[in-house]
Amino acid sequence: MCGIAGYHGFGEDEVLLKAMNACIEHRGPDGEGYFTEGNTGLAHRRLSIIDVAHGQEPMISADGDTVLVYNGEVYNYLDLRAELEALGRTFRTQSDTEVVLQSYEEWGTEAFDRFNGMFGFAILDKKRDVLVLARDHFGIKPLYWANAGTADAPKIMFASEIRPLLESGKIDRKPNERILYRYLQYRIHDDSAETFFDGVSKLLPGEMMEINNATGQFTISAFTRLREELTELSSVNRPYTPEVIEEYRQRFTEAVRLRLKSEVPVGSALSGGLDSSAVVVTINKLMQENAAATESLGAKQNTFSAVFPNSINDEEHYADAAIAKCKGNIEAHKILPTPEGFAEDLEDFVRTMEEPIISSGPYAQYCVMKEASKHVTVLLDGQGADEMMAGYIPYYFAYLRQLKAKGDYKTLVREAGQSLDIFYRLGRFRLRSKLTAKKTVTMASLLKKDFAGKHRGEKFSNIPDNMKLRLIDDLFHKSLPSLLRYEDKNTMRFSLEGRVPFLDKEVVKFLFSLSDEAIIKGGWNKRILRDATRGLLPEKISNRRNKIGFTTPEAEWFALMKERIYQVFMSNSFAERPYWNREAVLTAFEEYLNGKNDADTMVFWRLLNVELWFREFIDRNEAPADVKLNKSDYEPNPGKQLDITVPAEAGGETFRRYPIQTGVFTRETELDPEVAGYVKRFFDGLPSADDDTRAAVADTPWYLLVSEKIVAITQGRSFPVWEIKVSPAARVLSKFVMRTPAGIGLGSPWSMQIAINEVGLPLIVKAAAASVVGKLQGKSGVFYDVVGNNINAIDGATPYSLGSSANSVKLAPKDPEAVARRISALIRATVPAEYASTFAGTAIMDANDLGVVAMGHDTGLAKETVQAMFKDNPQGQGAQATPMSIVFKQN
Repeated sequence: MCGIAGYHGFGEDEVLLKAMNACIEHRGPDGEGYFTEGNTGLAHRRLSIIDVAHGQEPMISADGDTVLVYNGEVYNYLDLRAELEALGRTFRTQSDTEVVLQSYEEWGTEAFDRFNGMFGFAILDKKRDVLVLARDHFGIKPLYWANAGTADAPKIMFASEIRPLLESGKIDRKPNERILYRYLQYRIHDDSAETFFDGVSKLLPGEMMEINNATGQFTISAFTRLREELTELSSVNRPYTPEVIEEYRQRFTEAVRLRLKSEVPVGSALSGGLDSSAVVVTINKLMQENAAATESLGAKQNTFSAVFPNSINDEEHYADAAIAKCKGNIEAHKILPTPEGFAEDLEDFVRTMEEPIISSGPYAQYCVMKEASKHVTVLLDGQGADEMMAGYIPYYFAYLRQLKAKGDYKTLVREAGQSLDIFYRLGRFRLRSKLTAKKTVTMASLLKKDFAGKHRGEKFSNIPDNMKLRLIDDLFHKSLPSLLRYEDKNTMRFSLEGRVPFLDKEVVKFLFSLSDEAIIKGGWNKRILRDATRGLLPEKISNRRNKIGFTTPEAEWFALMKERIYQVFMSNSFAERPYWNREAVLTAFEEYLNGKNDADTMVFWRLLNVELWFREFIDRNEAPADVKLNKSDYEPNPGKQLDITVPAEAGGETFRRYPIQTGVFTRETELDPEVAGYVKRFFDGLPSADDDTRAAVADTPWYLLVSEKIVAITQGRSFPVWEIKVSPAARVLSKFVMRTPAGIGLGSPWSMQIAINEVGLPLIVKAAAASVVGKLQGKSGVFYDVVGNNINAIDGATPYSLGSSANSVKLAPKDPEAVARRISALIRATVPAEYASTFAGTAIMDANDLGVVAMGHDTGLAKETVQAMFKDNPQGQGAQATPMSIVFKQN
């Protein structure tokens, strides 16, 4: 297993190649190689598996006319090698890489359909003057590409992952909004050649691209008829007999054995489900028989299982049963994914996947691969069995509709009757949801109308009444491609090769030639796999009806991770996306946590995943235009001025304001020494400041202005929204509050609830009624005249704020004048004597872009003057992280 990257159209640019290849070092930490000639550049990262001592790439043919970079394994390479040797060819290495190279030399692109394995490769053919890219029959290995030129003058870039294309600097980072919509609305992805990145595509399973070396023009075509073959084979309907079962057992066993071939340690993923358990017990049988290739396993087979004690998703007892059946020949490794670990790994997990995924479930696989990489280099997995043997409930319905369409009512009645337990479980959950009368939440209700309107023509449907055609569609488009993406990303993230024996193309072709009864019979799916492994598998696995697989207890985790999720949903970037209605999302999530709606966690996961994907791949962690990261103490915030002259009625004087960027203040922060420390930093840095700054601060009165937010936070008067239980009254009343860009005040259900908690619902209702009457009389501010200024000072959670301020509701600080006096005393004792003598006091300010209030101060200035010097809100709205300013009077 390896990683490849390359281009056509950029000359001999090894710097570009190395930049692209550096992005996929994790795919091949054992070596790297480069080749450039003319318009073509090829790069390779190697994870050594077979012929470790040789097989380095790029591999060049004996005559120098063919160059290969290759990611994957061709399991029938020994058979192909023998065939090539019979044709007179000789080999320099024992690697499958050389077999791929010489197969192409001998048979051209027709060789690709001979390969049984997984691959994504590029071949420079100097004789034909073409560059050929190809991807395996099922798309087990990825191959992405982009045209960085034009339609008339293409410049093709390609790689095993998307990041090398982005990091090349040759293409723009833009979202593909059509794919984004289909993912959000229909929960689908990887069903076409498009990706979530505009302009980045992938070769589909069984496809190749041929690039004319002279012109750069390219064509994409299929090198195989596998999909058509499976469709044709599906009508053969070979009867289901004991001989068929035995032949399947032998074919499947050989597929597993071929995938044990390795010069480095091999292990197995074991979820406890039928598929992975079948792989494990088949390997165990091969070990008992001392079959060829089992030496890669060592003395015992290493298995790796994700377990979730006391969770509805836990399959540990099934995994234990499979392990026990192998009678001591297993070295079992159990991995315990946790919500805390998920929160810690979230950014890396999103980065690893490269595109949004259907749920958090693949994180369990991520954890398994992380641990497995410490023990083995190759891991066998059970992917693909569900999509060829009807492993999901919807396939039952497709089969029943097929029987109805054919008029086979006898079989229909029998199958329906023998599947009642499956339908009961499904119906029970749906009935329970309806009986609870919970509010229904759909993704459509959370998306912005403009965004949804642009894509109203998008549709998604499945083949409804032909089981095998539905399976084929899912194998190549609807289901398996996404699972294979997760498999590839998670394994290669930890320099691990994943192998999937169920996707042996000869085994798949055999299976589709059988009657439908080999797949479903008597309400049992995967019938032939169950029958072929009886005696090897424990009965509790052979007779399992429920499917779980490598997944996470997402509903349980989201409740535990609500703080992290709120932080994302309440962020400025999430609020500004043109795809969803932030307030609707927040309301839906809050109601979900409190059992008020029937929302699926996967709805929230998709929103969360897209936001984090944007931050990682599109936004590139760029600060907003009005924010400067690591701002110096002696410069203004972007878009703001250092100096202000207050009106004549406020004194007419000029003041220089230096906003101080700080860390995040929390309940645990000791306000006074923290503030004094930042003030000391300002004065300690003055010797290196510019002449203008040093002149502005010399021998003149100065003041410290502190945001009331950090005072309230450190006093414990800031309440995270996930700790506030919102009442129906708060939810209704908040909808009638006008919201502004500067703050939402009581315009959120959480801040309204805090107001109700402070003064009681009757007074809030009374004030609301008085406000309505006041407005009819042309009066403003009546509401707060009734409820009091403490309610007026409540700050709602705002997306532009930093840290806890972004997701908390804050009451007015207690006794701000006393706080000001206390801070002033400490400042005088902290700063150098020359500045202590000119220090004139502290003010606690409530300021935003709409207005400013001096809540308490000991400056000796008139309140109007203090407020006037902050009229333009030099500290910004909060994202600037400048909650205090040092202000100097100017002569």
